[in-house]
Amino acid sequence: MPPFDPRLAETYPAVIGCDEVGRGALCGPVVVAAVWFRPTALPPELLGRLDDSKRLKAAEREALTPLIRAHAEVAVAAGSRALVDRINVRGATLDAMRRAVLALGRSATVCVDGRDVLPGLPLPCRAVIGGDRLVPQIAAASIVAKTLRDALMRRLAGRYPDYGWASNVGYGTRTHLAGLAALGRSPHHRLSFTRAYGVRAGSTDPSEP
Repeated sequence: MPPFDPRLAETYPAVIGCDEVGRGALCGPVVVAAVWFRPTALPPELLGRLDDSKRLKAAEREALTPLIRAHAEVAVAAGSRALVDRINVRGATLDAMRRAVLALGRSATVCVDGRDVLPGLPLPCRAVIGGDRLVPQIAAASIVAKTLRDALMRRLAGRYPDYGWASNVGYGTRTHLAGLAALGRSPHHRLSFTRAYGVRAGSTDPSEP
């Protein structure tokens, strides 16, 4: 069952919700969304359909994303593969979250899914473990971020078909690891992640996701 009851909309505060997708992937960027709305102003049907993006089928996420954009304030940011390798995935994620929140230009409390509050943010901020089932704005952010990142990885799969990104969207599945073993890294693979697998270098194409 989806976690947000439209009949209880007035009990959900008007906060900025922030979530990421791709932190545990072997390649591609970390994608972040920040979303603000007043739950009482959201169409009840939309509020009732929000959930942790991982619990929704792709078709539902893709249907919800334009509705969220139409009825909420949304900003997105990414931590590139190069940034992940330079400062680590946690740092790249927090940096992208801070940029996404600031891009909203909205003065409100920020709720971040997970254990980290955002450094250098001139707004009150709290970490919410399991937030995408507790804060509707975090759920909306998780849906937007996952839809965008999955679409990006599927486009890249057309250029690099042997890693299985069309289905695994960059995570370490058997197909993905077999592609790495056979071909080495693409320019989109995170060196700091794939080194752990003893993967050799592959293409020298310098393009970034």
